[in-house]
Amino acid sequence: MAEINHFEYGWITPALSYALSVLGSILGLVCAGRIRTARTGGQRAWWGLLSAWALGGTAIWAMHFMAMLGFAVENTRIRYDVPLTAASTAIAVVAVGIGLAIVGTGRLNPVRLIAGGLFTGVGVASMHYTGMAAMRLNGSLGYDTVRVVLSVVIAVVAATVALWLAMTVRRGVVIFASALVMGIAVNGMHFTGMSALSVHRHEGTGEVTGTGVSTLLVPIVLAVIFGVVGLLYALLAAPTDDDRAATAYLDGRRLAAPEAPAPTAAPDPVGLRARSTLGQPGTPFPSRRDTPPR
Repeated sequence: MAEINHFEYGWITPALSYALSVLGSILGLVCAGRIRTARTGGQRAWWGLLSAWALGGTAIWAMHFMAMLGFAVENTRIRYDVPLTAASTAIAVVAVGIGLAIVGTGRLNPVRLIAGGLFTGVGVASMHYTGMAAMRLNGSLGYDTVRVVLSVVIAVVAATVALWLAMTVRRGVVIFASALVMGIAVNGMHFTGMSALSVHRHEGTGEVTGTGVSTLLVPIVLAVIFGVVGLLYALLAAPTDDDRAATAYLDGRRLAAPEAPAPTAAPDPVGLRARSTLGQPGTPFPSRRDTPPR
């Protein structure tokens, strides 16, 4: 049995993975809050997609890959199967998206919450073990059943709590605190599942096929950066409840304000207004026929 090191680079990889999970959780919770205030089905679908990408793509999958950078097995190189790695990303995003759709359509109740949490949690666990199956090394992988079941339970509980927070949390401080808790839960699930892993190294130095970590790192980091920037832009560009309230208030004031009446001239039966202009430059002198009778 080969020796496994989960923290080859020390505290850097777990710290970065936790930071990614917190950042993705914050963005996901904020986007999920916009689902509740959306006025049309298209807007709800749009914010649901963004929230699924933030939670599934950044808080869960990107965190998983960052933590895997610190994973090493003695005397063997680790490479990754690109299609399976991409499939694990899709599993995470789709699982979170379906979970949000379950709890976000209609009134939130325990049945919807449990169903959404169960589906999402199993999906997150599937993402984790699909990503592990994408590893290519000179050995075979084995898992401890008890710890695998424990990691799935943690994933289901964490997903249920995350969906409940997504549908109920509104205030900024509470969102930040919730993201810190979600980061602990996501990382706890990941490292619990990793602790279940054992590697039986094959004899000799067999050829390891697949793509190296350094090759995958650049596109993944770019995808995370552009994804986060896109989410921030979408959040900043979208009108908030305060913006809508201010617009409605101004529209109401504009409709309620009466229009100013057009000025009307006072009656001038004896031609006083005409006499007052006599002698001013540019004023013609009246003829005898224009002079009122005495």
